[in-house]
Amino acid sequence: MITIGQLAGYVGVSVKTVRVYHDKGLLPEPERDASGYRRYGASDVIDLIKIRTLAEAGVPLSRIRDLRTATDEEFRRALREIDDDLTARIRGLRETRGRLRRLAAGQPVPLPDGVGAHLERLADWGFTPRWVDLQRDLWILVFATHPDHAAGLFADQAEILTDPALRGLFLAYDRAYDLDADDPRLTDLARRIVEATRERYGPDGLPELGSASEIPALVQGTVNASSPAWRRLDTLVRAALDG
Repeated sequence: MITIGQLAGYVGVSVKTVRVYHDKGLLPEPERDASGYRRYGASDVIDLIKIRTLAEAGVPLSRIRDLRTATDEEFRRALREIDDDLTARIRGLRETRGRLRRLAAGQPVPLPDGVGAHLERLADWGFTPRWVDLQRDLWILVFATHPDHAAGLFADQAEILTDPALRGLFLAYDRAYDLDADDPRLTDLARRIVEATRERYGPDGLPELGSASEIPALVQGTVNASSPAWRRLDTLVRAALDG
């Protein structure tokens, strides 16, 4: 037989914790001996280990108390459920840790690996940092709002930029940022963009996106807000494709 202090020390909890478990009916309080001390046996050690293990797994004390009267099968089933919950919590904690590490590295918003590599290639191809930042923000929006369509749209744009001629159009679009909205070079660039769009997607222009039909407006609205020249380009291109 051991004292409450020995019991607590062996299991790795405080004496106060053992007393709390007594008060809440989780651990039966033994009779006191002739000297007035509580004495605990092996079964108390086993019970306290069970209680501590379940409590550390996040099981509410009220549920632990109910499990004291469960059958062996009920107890095993409860343990399986607790294990599933704990597994989900561990997965969530790992995801949270990943977000913290990305935040510490200056990358607060996760994007698919392919997008990150694509953004790095944009800089290598000569796109301005402004354009790269804009593309990152746009793909964050698209993947956040339309995850079911984002991957396909991204793959289409990434494929376009592997074509040197089409990539040249995007580079020209990027460099038109600081042009005056009435600059005649915008008219020529718009014409070339319309021709390339029809050649790639047919006479009707961009393909239908179904439930994601608002994505072009989302993207173009973000682009247009950046530059009067880009707004003018959008107006010219839209008029030609709709005409």
